[in-house]
Amino acid sequence: MLLPSVVAYIINCFDMKLLQEKLSQYTLPQEYKKLGVYPYFRPIASEQGDEVIINGKKVLMFGSNSYLGLTNDPRVKEAAAKAVMKYGSGCAGSRFLNGSLDIHEETERRLAKFVGKDEAIIFSTGFQVNLGVVSCLCGRNDYILLDERDHASIIEGRRLSLANYLKFRHNDMSHLESKLRKCESDKIKLIVVDGVFSMEGDVAPLKEITALADKYKAAVMVDEAHSMGVFGPNGQGVCYQMGVTNDVDLIMATFSKSFASLGGFIATDSITANYIRHNARSYIFSASATPAAIGAVNASLDIMEQEPERIKHLWDITKFAIDGFRNMGCEIGNTSTPIIPLYIRDNEKTFRVTRELFDEGLFVNPVVSPAVPSEDTLIRFSLMATHTQKQVEFALEKIEKVFRKYDIIK
Repeated sequence: MLLPSVVAYIINCFDMKLLQEKLSQYTLPQEYKKLGVYPYFRPIASEQGDEVIINGKKVLMFGSNSYLGLTNDPRVKEAAAKAVMKYGSGCAGSRFLNGSLDIHEETERRLAKFVGKDEAIIFSTGFQVNLGVVSCLCGRNDYILLDERDHASIIEGRRLSLANYLKFRHNDMSHLESKLRKCESDKIKLIVVDGVFSMEGDVAPLKEITALADKYKAAVMVDEAHSMGVFGPNGQGVCYQMGVTNDVDLIMATFSKSFASLGGFIATDSITANYIRHNARSYIFSASATPAAIGAVNASLDIMEQEPERIKHLWDITKFAIDGFRNMGCEIGNTSTPIIPLYIRDNEKTFRVTRELFDEGLFVNPVVSPAVPSEDTLIRFSLMATHTQKQVEFALEKIEKVFRKYDIIK
């Protein structure tokens, strides 16, 4: 005789539509919740600073992308509030139609000058920048070439494009050249890479990439989401730092990291900008960035330009942390940036470690497939300019304790 619960389940399956029946098979989150190690959607009840409050508990934040620590800076908050008081809470339309404000255009001019390009175009999110730009620039017989570790937004933009797709091994210039050789010489070739890779923390070899692009008459787009505000004397980005701004055709960055806001932009030459404005669907058919978001960006840009000591401290604390992890025996790959991957290479262990570190007073992010290959699961430890050496020392102590318990380090 069938148990009542089994009968109820069978009846429920017959009542389900095919969509829900299929989706009901996805139970992985529920399984990790039962184990007490589910690590996502943790509600923060405070500002996004170097310390946050979760479920009434204060923990050190080492999982934020606010590299300059400006999300709770009084000047940034005041600028956002002033923008709301002048323009209202939203724009009620796309930039293409009724949603363009003078503050949008002023900020675009300022961003273009900041990164050294003719023009900049602000999108409502960074994801929408890559989605719209990558998908609209190349036609059916053209080529898009991506690093295998490129951000998901770049990959989704490529999927929407009609162009041929070629993927090269991570930061492997010989493999990139072999792909370029396969491209027809009279077709557009667009190479798209992260400036700093968001999970691994390593830097793209942009000088080598732009040299290959010149050799094979290709265009280059660099996603500076995790390098803008971090590289360069005032945070102008890794293209500026490496001296390849003029060799890179398109520079993209987000506002949700160092700019302490929400949105993103693409900076390029005037001809390309004109085409993007009239063909990028995620730009044309999305409501424009809110006044508060743009006000915050402007204040953050002021601070970047006026307080280079923030960036210097970020790099000082980054070197201290990287040396500490290496001395501890952690596997951290090729990172040289405030993004430090602590490789664990086991999904469940990654979740368990994340939970135990939270209990020890640290907020860190677990990174598992599909964000990284399944054999490369890791803890993503990220730094902000507001972190102190004492806080990093505390984090190193707790991580060593938990990693030894799980035999991640000996």
